[in-house]
Amino acid sequence: MAEALLRLENVSKSFGGLAAVREVSLELPAGSLSALIGPNGAGKTTLFALMSGFLTPDTGRIAFAGADITGQPPHRNARLGMTRTFQIVQPFAAQTVRENIAVGAHLHCAGRQQALDEAELVAQRVGLAPQLDKPAGDLTVAGRKRLELARALATKPRLLLLDEVLAGLNPQEVGEMVPVVREIAAGGVTVLMIEHVMQAVMNLASQVWVLAQGQLIASGTPGEVTRDPRVIEAYLGHGTAQRLGRLAAKETA
Repeated sequence: MAEALLRLENVSKSFGGLAAVREVSLELPAGSLSALIGPNGAGKTTLFALMSGFLTPDTGRIAFAGADITGQPPHRNARLGMTRTFQIVQPFAAQTVRENIAVGAHLHCAGRQQALDEAELVAQRVGLAPQLDKPAGDLTVAGRKRLELARALATKPRLLLLDEVLAGLNPQEVGEMVPVVREIAAGGVTVLMIEHVMQAVMNLASQVWVLAQGQLIASGTPGEVTRDPRVIEAYLGHGTAQRLGRLAAKETA
């Protein structure tokens, strides 16, 4: 198994009396394409914020590439090679697609022209090359999702945390985005994605972690976790796994 690029050890975070994340431990292998799933309100985005430094855990430890980064701010984590996207995409609307992507490229590019040139290369990777000179505010939802991905990719990450990059897309747009994510991973970037589009998770992820009420309740391949009674209960409610089991037994009787 590949060495862990990201390691969480008993990470917890509460807001007032609400435990949003509770003693989560996981190891993300370098070079993997994995997914974090769970019902709405499970704590997935909070966990991403803890990983990337936008929040500091109350307890526990986070290590990236062997270094303790617990509580380290996002800009320092980005320089180490960890970048995340956000559910709600907020581009600089009046700037062009090229200029938006260049913002991410400036993490490694000192000069403006070098950043703009790098932006063009990244745009080609995510299918935005024909729209480089369009104002970002004129992009469709699918285009904005690609732009969010491109801005993150322009930072040259070792680890890319994708927060619902497929949300709001129609089935055709999802189908067009899946190979883009797969190619990013194939190019050597470790990817961890929060996703509700289960068909995409099944097609992309080799490893899945399931979060419910702030706790990890299952992990394994996509096929394994979708058959896990605890996962079925978390998504569909109390008693559902037993009822589905009884129905399956009747059909095979």
